[in-house]
Amino acid sequence: MASKYQAPRGTFDILPAQARARARIERAAAAIFARAGYEPIATPAFEDTELFERGVGRSTDIVRKEMFTFEDKGGRSITLRPEGTAPICRAYIEHGMHKLAQPVKLSYLGPFFRHERPQAGRHRQFHQLGAEAIGTDSPLADVEAIMLLADLLAELGTPGVELRLGSLGSLDSRRAYLEELKAHLHAHEGELSRDVRERIDLNPLRAFDADDEGTQAVMAAAPTIVERLDGEDAEHFAEVRALLEAAGIEHTIDPALVRGLDYYTRTIFSFVCEGLGAQSEIGGGGRYDGLIEQLGGPPTPAVGWAAGIERILLALGEDGGAPGRDVFVVVAEDGQRQRALTLAGELRHAGLSAEVDLAGRSLKGQLKHADRLGARRALILEADGSAQLRDMGTGRQRPVDTARLIDEVAGGGS
Repeated sequence: MASKYQAPRGTFDILPAQARARARIERAAAAIFARAGYEPIATPAFEDTELFERGVGRSTDIVRKEMFTFEDKGGRSITLRPEGTAPICRAYIEHGMHKLAQPVKLSYLGPFFRHERPQAGRHRQFHQLGAEAIGTDSPLADVEAIMLLADLLAELGTPGVELRLGSLGSLDSRRAYLEELKAHLHAHEGELSRDVRERIDLNPLRAFDADDEGTQAVMAAAPTIVERLDGEDAEHFAEVRALLEAAGIEHTIDPALVRGLDYYTRTIFSFVCEGLGAQSEIGGGGRYDGLIEQLGGPPTPAVGWAAGIERILLALGEDGGAPGRDVFVVVAEDGQRQRALTLAGELRHAGLSAEVDLAGRSLKGQLKHADRLGARRALILEADGSAQLRDMGTGRQRPVDTARLIDEVAGGGS
């Protein structure tokens, strides 16, 4: 049935089958986070616009082109959150979390918003989960962050995943490299796309991400920051690599790897799945040692990542399958429906999933519906008050005592 009302462009409804597939990802992530001591945090769907202008960077595509920003009734500029790290850092500062034992390890899950051109794996409302370790500059934290995402993707069975690793150096050491990169870009200015030319002095690193063929040719010969790392930055990167190798996590060094946000320092990483085409990144992140201080907090090193749930689902090719039920309670005649609902309630209170027919189907129709739902068993209430427990896989059934229903169902067998 058609309706003149549809979900806004770039958004989508999450139907029950997709919700089941998402729930599997969320459960796996929650378990991995909990085992590693990352506690959940939730921030508002919108924040003061300045948080992202200062935190993400005014010269980034996110701030320049992609944010949903509007004025509220009090005349304040607010923005639907385009990413999760700046809001979490804001919460860290606002709630005095620097007074807690460091690092503070946090995990999150929720919707985010960017005004992008909708395509497979890219939506205007999308969902991410992620983790942040705030208050440590140890390379161990970098590698633990990478391990969390690697473990999640492995547990989900995500195919064809590759870890790409890079470094942006510290903010101080990066300055000399950026001047060298700007000089290279200015020397080839006529070969660059207009967008890259306009941002040579504002954000030259973004040229590495350009789709334009002329720009890509220029960047193929550009100096890379990984080649220029020295001192503590080089030591940090070397230790991250050594720890990854010790943990058995394969990775590829990508000298041209950059991130779309200005706050990153030192370690950056990206998990990609080439089967996804243009939107190949499933998740990624890195270290952001200056962000909290930039937002008004104390100097605080940190590292984290985010992964797109839609991207993971696309890589997995999952639709959630049948919901599955422990028991479907079937009635042979209408007079048994009240009893069926009572028994279903008993099963649910015992921790089992149970359903009854709510549509007035025939006995045959109820059994067909139970099969459609993926029910393992059907409890058939006969007209004479007796009951049969049917194994939906084999079709075998046996009489059961409904006074001992929980024991009968939990006891196994058909």
